[in-house]
Amino acid sequence: MPPDAGILIVDDHEDTLYALESALTPLGYRLARATSGDQALKQVLRGHVGLLLLDVRMPGVGGLDVVRYMRRVAQTQHIPVILITGFGIDHDLSATAFRLGVADVVTKPVDPWTLRTKVRYLYDTHQHHLALQRELRELRARTREHAQDPPRPGLPHPDPPAPPDQHTPQHAAQHAAQHGAQKGAHAGERAGTRAGEREELHRDRT
Repeated sequence: MPPDAGILIVDDHEDTLYALESALTPLGYRLARATSGDQALKQVLRGHVGLLLLDVRMPGVGGLDVVRYMRRVAQTQHIPVILITGFGIDHDLSATAFRLGVADVVTKPVDPWTLRTKVRYLYDTHQHHLALQRELRELRARTREHAQDPPRPGLPHPDPPAPPDQHTPQHAAQHAAQHGAQKGAHAGERAGTRAGEREELHRDRT
């Protein structure tokens, strides 16, 4: 959907087109008009329609026929549609409209404030959804490109390996064994020294 997508108003009566345009002008969206179902389909297929305000009964191709065709085409099947009728809303019309994914059905004469509220919500929600879809496609494309890149050679870690933990049980046992061996060696040396001193004293006395 191009960023300049606007609202297409479709009705075969000039006075209704004027009233609907007057009601929607304060929203600031780009407005376009069509006076038949055929004209509406041509404009929708050009890809510049973000919401369709569509009369139910028109000569030739009616509003429901336009919606049926739109729902079969990928580029138009998610465009929000508001149907307008001047003959009241009966059960069959409501059932058919909502089965085709119509957002709402309103009756003439249309309350301007209510219409603006519905149109603003539907249009902005649809544009936000399209923006999220574009972002998702771009993210998937970048992910595929990244997956196709050749792997980079590994680099050495900038930090030297950490020394072994001085408080592990294994290190404590090794330290204790080394300390015991050193104490034993020192004790043996002292014992040998005392024995030599006693032997030398004995010789001096004799």
